[in-house]
Amino acid sequence: MIRAISVTAAILALSAAYAAAEPVRQLGPHQHGHGTLNLAIEGLTVQMELEVPGADIVGFEYEAASADDQAKVKAAEDKLAQPLALFVLPRNAGCKVTSAKVVVARESEEDHDAHEHAHEHDAAHAEAGGHEAEHSEFHAKYALSCSDVAAITTISFPYFDAFPNSEELAVTLITEKSQKVFDVDREHALIDIRGMM
Repeated sequence: MIRAISVTAAILALSAAYAAAEPVRQLGPHQHGHGTLNLAIEGLTVQMELEVPGADIVGFEYEAASADDQAKVKAAEDKLAQPLALFVLPRNAGCKVTSAKVVVARESEEDHDAHEHAHEHDAAHAEAGGHEAEHSEFHAKYALSCSDVAAITTISFPYFDAFPNSEELAVTLITEKSQKVFDVDREHALIDIRGMM
């Protein structure tokens, strides 16, 4: 239990350090097109935490009220609940999903300002009509159990095919041996992690 807490703390610290070192990303995790994925591999367990703006996943950030918007959110939640279809590990690693939790987090512009998050209104907000002051993010947490984590030499990202509005993921990977940050996008949708296990 203590070790699990230290791995989680390391993920948070590394993610914060990466965000601070990236002056171009002034909008933090809530920049349209850009999400974050944190992975920790320890023992035979892989833990993942995904945070992505709602616009990247469903094309809007306001609270879904219409039947059409609610259907889009439900379909997105169903896709996000299947991490191995979005983040593909080598088959011989024998990984299976042991838990998957997906939530939609919302905040108003006032909440955003109160938390001192920088945000610029872009064309997507203008198109949202009367919803410009709302922001939403999809948060997902996953746990996988693998029979051979040493076989995890690459991770590919069909995630970008599933969510065409998403442009990039900042991927933080921590293992018992190493830690590294990757910028992954639809044109570079595979990371090589040989030597990190």
